[in-house]
Amino acid sequence: MAIKNKRQKQAKLLRIFRKIHRKTGALLFVFFFFISITGLLLGWKKHSNGIILSKSYQGTSTNLKDWLPIHHLHKNACKILHDSISPKLSSKIDRIDIRKNKGMVKFIFEDHYWSIQLDGATGQLLHIGQRRSDFIENIHDGSILDKYFETTDGQIKLIYTSVMGLALISFTITGFWLWYGPKRMRKKKTVKSVA
Repeated sequence: MAIKNKRQKQAKLLRIFRKIHRKTGALLFVFFFFISITGLLLGWKKHSNGIILSKSYQGTSTNLKDWLPIHHLHKNACKILHDSISPKLSSKIDRIDIRKNKGMVKFIFEDHYWSIQLDGATGQLLHIGQRRSDFIENIHDGSILDKYFETTDGQIKLIYTSVMGLALISFTITGFWLWYGPKRMRKKKTVKSVA
């Protein structure tokens, strides 16, 4: 009788896990789809021939002593941004990526997905690029919604990554149990039959 009760409890647990697995998958299908596609693209960004991530171009000098001051390079980058792309774009900087070994400095802007690569020594334009990888990353981690709704502390990203992380943990646990549980039940049934 105890063995029968134990099997019934295991079967009930399997049904609960199957229900959690199915409902979570149905509710979050679209989000899992976007995460998988964007994750795949981000994995390939350095191997996309400049489509997802612009290549880093070579400047004239790798010696920082030969370089122009950063404020001068910044001024050049903003001028190029407004003259070459649009005078309406914000020149607010997200980050400055200094590649000493390439003799290049890259200005990445905060409010849009453009970047400007300049020769560190001459200040001349090396490349204007769209930061498609940043856009894809913002979709991947949900921060694109924070940008759209102009939240201040990335609250949507925090909620989104927490829900998706917990869902993935739930999928892993329930998926494992849906695979292992029936094997365990069959094994116990076989042992009982032999006994």
